[in-house]
Amino acid sequence: MQALDTQIDAIVRRVMEQLEQPKPSLNGSPQYRGVFASIDTAMDAVHLAQQRYYRISIAKRKAIIQAIRNVGIESAQKMAQMVVQETGMGRVADKVLKHLLVSEKTPGPEFLNPDAYVGDDGLMIEECAPFGTILSITPVTNPTATIINNTISMLSAGNTVFFAPHPGAIKSSLTMIDLINEAIENAGGPPNLIVSLSQASIETVGQLMTHPGIALLSVTGGTPVVDVALRSGKRAIGAAAGNPPVLVDDTADPEKAARDIVAGHSFDNNMPCTSEKEVVVTAGIADRLLEAFTHANALVLDPKLLPQLEAVTLNEKRNGPNRFYIGKNACAILSEMGIQADEELRTIVVEVDKDHPFARHEMMMPVLAVVRVKDFAEAVEVAVELEEGLHHSAIIHSSNIYHMSEFGKAINTTIFVKNAPSFAGLGWGGEGYTSFTIAGRTGEGMTTCRTFTRFRRCSLVGAFSAV
Repeated sequence: MQALDTQIDAIVRRVMEQLEQPKPSLNGSPQYRGVFASIDTAMDAVHLAQQRYYRISIAKRKAIIQAIRNVGIESAQKMAQMVVQETGMGRVADKVLKHLLVSEKTPGPEFLNPDAYVGDDGLMIEECAPFGTILSITPVTNPTATIINNTISMLSAGNTVFFAPHPGAIKSSLTMIDLINEAIENAGGPPNLIVSLSQASIETVGQLMTHPGIALLSVTGGTPVVDVALRSGKRAIGAAAGNPPVLVDDTADPEKAARDIVAGHSFDNNMPCTSEKEVVVTAGIADRLLEAFTHANALVLDPKLLPQLEAVTLNEKRNGPNRFYIGKNACAILSEMGIQADEELRTIVVEVDKDHPFARHEMMMPVLAVVRVKDFAEAVEVAVELEEGLHHSAIIHSSNIYHMSEFGKAINTTIFVKNAPSFAGLGWGGEGYTSFTIAGRTGEGMTTCRTFTRFRRCSLVGAFSAV
């Protein structure tokens, strides 16, 4: 066994020398580990890494995962600042929390315990086996946090990863990949367990989706890219967009509901796909909720100013956001309307009808639509309509457990949060693990390392146990 390991190491060294991997640079920026100029060289490198990774012990795999967690925590501030600077989206403090959350609460190899069955006919074990190399497409909204999350999940399962970052976050994404590869190598792991390309384009992503060296697709992004992945002919895990409604009924505490909604909705300027995108509130509590928003670091907009807000934040077709203002602070939006506010203001609240673009479309900016309805039954109907069957996330504020149950069954989302900010469903301020690849579209839900495995059955026939 030791001799074979030595032979494999020698082969890897020779092939890597032949590849002549100059760590590519981006416009004079530092070189990056695991980043290549072409698909073929990247694929050769990651497949060699996969061969070595197959032979690594579980103890070593756990040490590698811990090293990735450590670098995610240590680099949180640096990477949060870099992402905001590169993309112009979000809040640095909130992105720091994202990095800490995924580094600490993404499940590792401990989630891979096998199921065992013992009986008169022997022993059967179902264990989690890796797929191979996974193509992971990551979004501009949560670029580096998603890379940490997916790296921990996919490597915990024994896979390697070919990342295809969004072009709008390429520098920060490649920096994160470099830091992770460095941590892996320092922990005794092979180089190039995660790889990427020095340039990002739609064409290369299309080639990667159909490449024979890719075993599985994992897409975290908008609906169009998930659609393409599902037509690729390969198995795809699709984490597409959501439009999460929050329902507030007459039994809720308006002050607490307002604080929680603003906290969840405005987190990282509303870019997480789990964040509250619109409020559906029953008439009996609507005025009190709107008043409570003014105590929760939100501006309730004068209805007369709605046209001005629309002109700034909607695109020309009024069927989605003005992309320039995605992830921008509320004060930046208000400034365009001639209204001065400080950066501490978290969101702009505006009452509209259910057919307004602010309610119908995922805006990904701190503009919160409030839709007033007559009663709980209508609230459920409208919330389900606005969620549009995306099966992503929903929130309710209520003290009526029957209302919680009824809404949960009707909305049928992957994440359902009760009486808390939406991020409680990600494990921040709520129980459970976290994931930033939430596959509501294809049904896997909150992805973990088990999501990225194939189940392998091992049978031993004959007497095995004296029990």
